Amino acid sequence: MSFTLLGSGASPFVRKVRAMIAEAGITDVPYEVVQTSPLGGEDRINTANPLGKIPALVRDNGPTVYDSRVITRFLDAQYDAGLYPEARLWEVLTLEATADGIMEAAIAIVYESRFRPAEIHFQPWLEGQWAKVSRALDAIEAQWMSHLAGPVDMGQVAVGCALGYLDLRHGDKAWREGRPALAAWFEGFSTRPSMQATRPE
Repeated sequence: MSFTLLGSGASPFVRKVRAMIAEAGITDVPYEVVQTSPLGGEDRINTANPLGKIPALVRDNGPTVYDSRVITRFLDAQYDAGLYPEARLWEVLTLEATADGIMEAAIAIVYESRFRPAEIHFQPWLEGQWAKVSRALDAIEAQWMSHLAGPVDMGQVAVGCALGYLDLRHGDKAWREGRPALAAWFEGFSTRPSMQATRPE
């Protein structure tokens, strides 16, 4: 069985899968860059994933696996990576879902600014998306720091990628203010080889 990961650019969801692959020491999953847009992707990704979304994991013996959480669980099982430890599985999944929600809201803000004409930007909606990000960050600061300090799992990888995306696309929002523990954790986590190897250009 062989796999090919389809992704592109600065997507934090693609980075999450690539960082998971690096953390697991997986070396036989090639990465292929494709072009996508919320307005429609290229044929390569549309054929692999009818939703036209990345990441997508093309298999040589079955349907494409897509959605980053599905891909990471699939690869974790295939390679026995241990990034979804059974003893704290629901905590890992909840933290990963929180990080994914941060990414989704942050990307939605970018899309609103990039793909809708300025005269029809809806400011209350943009503010609502950032409020989701802020609440999630506050919750991680208040409730999840002990988990982040533990052995590396997919919850931590997802949070690292979410915070990296905030730095990349929303650096003016100063997400670190009022969250010193999370900021300090991210500074250390960012030095991991998996995070350094997947930093968006």
